[in-house]
Amino acid sequence: MKKRMITGVLGGAGFMTLLWVGDWAYTGMVAVLATVGYFEFCRMKRIPVWKVQTWVGLVLVWCLLLTGMVKQGVFPPGWPLEEPDSVLVGLVTLLLLMVASRNRIHVDEIAYLFLGSLYIGYGFSYMIQTRLITDGLAWSFLAVAVTFANDTGAYFLGRRWGKRKLWPSVSPNKTWEGSLGGVFLSLVISGMIAFFFPELGNLSAVLGIGLLVSVAGQFGDLVESAIKRTTGVKDSGALLPGHGGVLDRFDSLLLVFPVLHLSQLI
Repeated sequence: MKKRMITGVLGGAGFMTLLWVGDWAYTGMVAVLATVGYFEFCRMKRIPVWKVQTWVGLVLVWCLLLTGMVKQGVFPPGWPLEEPDSVLVGLVTLLLLMVASRNRIHVDEIAYLFLGSLYIGYGFSYMIQTRLITDGLAWSFLAVAVTFANDTGAYFLGRRWGKRKLWPSVSPNKTWEGSLGGVFLSLVISGMIAFFFPELGNLSAVLGIGLLVSVAGQFGDLVESAIKRTTGVKDSGALLPGHGGVLDRFDSLLLVFPVLHLSQLI
C-alpha cells in the first residue's frame, strides 16, 4: 500500500504538472506513454518487440497521434495520411505480412496487434486532442480528476462494504458497492470542479459529464481486465511500483477521452 501511494502521488503530480504546462511537454509525455503502453500490450500476448509486425502496429499508433494533432491544427493541412488512410494502410500492411510469412504469422496475432493499435492509438490521441481544444486544460482536468475519484471511490468503498460481485468472470475483485462508490465520489468531485471551472457549463451539465466519465472509466477498467484474463497475465507491466504498468494505470482514460469526443460533449 505504501509503495502504491508513493507512486500514485509522485506520478500523479508529474502528470498533472505536464498537463498544466501543456504544449509539447504534455504531448511528448503522452506519446511516450502510448509507446510504452503498446509494448506492454504486445508483451501480454508474448509477441516479441523485434518482430516486424510489432513495429507496424507501433507506427500505426504514432500515425493516429499525429493525425489527431493535424485535426486540432498543430500541423498545417496537407499531411500525407488522413486518419482513415492511416488505419487502412496499417491493416493492409499487417495482412501482407501475414500472407508473406507463409503462415508463420497467425491471423489471431495480426488481429491482436491491429486491435491494440486502435485501442491505444485512439485513446492517447484523444488525450492529446482534448488538451489542444478551447478550454482544453479544464476539460482534461475534469476527465483525469473524475477518473481518479472514480478509481479511488471504487477501491476504498469496495474494500470496506463490497459484497456483491460486479462481473466475477472478468474482474473477480470488483463489486457493485465499489462501483456505486466510484460513481458517488465522481459526482462529488464533478460538482467541485464545476465551481472552480465555470467555463465547463452549469452544475447539471458538469454532473452529467461526470457521470458519463465514471461509467466510461469503469468500462475501460473492465476492458483491460478482460484483456489480461484472456492473455493470462496479472499486470500489463511493472513500470509503476504498486500499480503495474502504463495500461494498468491509464486503462480507464483510454475510453474516457474517446467517449467524451464521440458524445460531442467536447
